[in-house]
Amino acid sequence: MSLSDAVAHLSPERWETANRLLVRKALAEFAHERLITPEERDGRYVVRSDDGLTSYRFTAVRRALDHWQVDADSITRTRDGAELPLAALDFFIELKQALGLSDEILPVYLEEISSTLSGTCYKLTKARITSAELVRSGFQAIETGMTEGHPCFVANNGRLGFGVREYLSYAPETASPVRLVWLAAHRSRAAFTAGAGIDYEAFLREELGAAAVERFDGILREQRLDPADYLLIPVHPWQWWNKLSVTFAAEVARKNLVCLGEGEDEYLAQQSIRTFFNSSHPEKHYVKTALSVLNMGFMRGLSAAYMEATPAINDWLAQLIDNDPVLKSTGLSIIRERAAVGYRHLEYEAATDRYSPYRKMLAALWRESPVPSLRDGESLATMAALVHVDHEGKSVAGALVEQSGLAPAEWLRHYLEAYYTPLLHSFYAYDLVFMPHGENTILVLRDGVVQRAVYKDIAEEIAVLDPDAVLPPEVRRIRVDVPEDRKLLSIFTDVFDCFFRFLAANLAAEGVLTEDDFWRTVAEVTRSYQEANPELAHRFRQYDMFAPEFALSCLNRLQLRDNRQMVDLADPSGALQLIGTLKNPVTGF
Repeated sequence: MSLSDAVAHLSPERWETANRLLVRKALAEFAHERLITPEERDGRYVVRSDDGLTSYRFTAVRRALDHWQVDADSITRTRDGAELPLAALDFFIELKQALGLSDEILPVYLEEISSTLSGTCYKLTKARITSAELVRSGFQAIETGMTEGHPCFVANNGRLGFGVREYLSYAPETASPVRLVWLAAHRSRAAFTAGAGIDYEAFLREELGAAAVERFDGILREQRLDPADYLLIPVHPWQWWNKLSVTFAAEVARKNLVCLGEGEDEYLAQQSIRTFFNSSHPEKHYVKTALSVLNMGFMRGLSAAYMEATPAINDWLAQLIDNDPVLKSTGLSIIRERAAVGYRHLEYEAATDRYSPYRKMLAALWRESPVPSLRDGESLATMAALVHVDHEGKSVAGALVEQSGLAPAEWLRHYLEAYYTPLLHSFYAYDLVFMPHGENTILVLRDGVVQRAVYKDIAEEIAVLDPDAVLPPEVRRIRVDVPEDRKLLSIFTDVFDCFFRFLAANLAAEGVLTEDDFWRTVAEVTRSYQEANPELAHRFRQYDMFAPEFALSCLNRLQLRDNRQMVDLADPSGALQLIGTLKNPVTGF
């Protein structure tokens, strides 16, 4: 690829479109988070810059949960009466004070916005696929076909650390096949842990193939090293070239780490960017790798210390689901993180606390593939796809409703019983919460109808909110102390505000299902669950799903305040930015 070909996606027309789309999202989400207060004037809304001289005017539909559905084509920007082009970087500078962007954060945030815009330009070069075509595509075609990323975050594709060549090689939307780099790590500094019944040697042979294991052992023997002294670790190629080969130079020099080369299987990066699906053998495990790239408020490393308990936490949860008749009846499953390997760099550990990115540079885990669990006629799609909207304004959810032939509210009920009922039951029966966003949930479909849900990203994302819960020793780290009045935000914020808000708005905008019918169906499914489990009635009263309002928890405010570490991992609920309340859309039903 020539130097200029690498930036061929950055044309003036595409840049203009990307900026319009991003300013649209910024106006909508910042109004939702009450960072800006649009004034209504002559049927249009106006937002003014900090100095009052620049005005953004647009039309919007106001929906439930204070959702702003802004019409991208209606947005204009004027200064002193003259119309100016929409430019996202200028937008953030003009509203810097309103958005609370400090002098320190602003340039890094602008870099993340630039990267997000560049990614949008690349997506605009791809062949236009309608939502109806997408729902008939395969699992990975849907995964790489997503165009928006996280629906709430405005700077949602920062990926700071990737140059354009790496973007084209490793971003999920480019669908470029990737071979992982394999390192041998000396057992004195590395640890492998696995779920019940998994043996290191057998597991590695299954994942890598006997020939690759022999080849890697041969490389070690050539250097007069004993393969029995080492554990194998899969590494993101970017991490090898940009971090480990330099930052871990001492480990390489001392033969604590030996680079063995690339594996034979080809993988595809998933929406979460550091997790890979094995496209050569779809039945094999996903591999999640450490990636020291700044994206959406965090360095995307992977902690060696966390890896040690990961398989045990997954086994514990799988058993809980298996033994619970309500969860079993919904069809819920998890794809377990079955094995993990982590490397401890002793000198960086001596120099840092346990949350430092320096402790998260070299680790990996293997997660089950959902492919072997499919029955005849079933297919898979990331739940993020439901809120994907194509160039014609049609959503994937709407296309699935059409494909199913069901009445829209009936289709929605099937989806809610598969995805939302298990979240309710986990909360009320076990004080157990997930991070159930679109990228962390896989839907199993048949003829457009959701059959069941598969939750993933278990060990790093689940929490038990009861400080007195009795848990096995190796699982205790998931116990978190959260103030009583914030516990239900795990559903109100993560499900209602950060996912259903967009799904309901899209279906209403398309004329598929009115907002009232959407929220009435959510209320009915909630009520049905509660009536079927009367033994939990005291919990339903204590944590009221039908409360008239709940606190508005703002995600962009976290990122605007500190885009390097949005949340203190030692106290996740302490970092929440709660600004006023939202009317609960199920209360009226």
